Amino acid sequence: MSDIERRDDLLIAVALTRFHQDFAEVDPELSEQAWQLAADRLLDYDLGPEEIVDELGIGS
Repeated sequence: MSDIERRDDLLIAVALTRFHQDFAEVDPELSEQAWQLAADRLLDYDLGPEEIVDELGIGS
């Protein structure tokens, strides 16, 4: 897998996590599905949510 594909997957995981946070009260079921998809992507790369910031170089 290329670095670009890895970065894209991690950005998608960030977006899904944000969706999960923003829509938890509006549609809990859809929110939970978004979180599961994000978690699946993170497992593919053996990363936790807190490690994405370092991996993507966000805030540095």
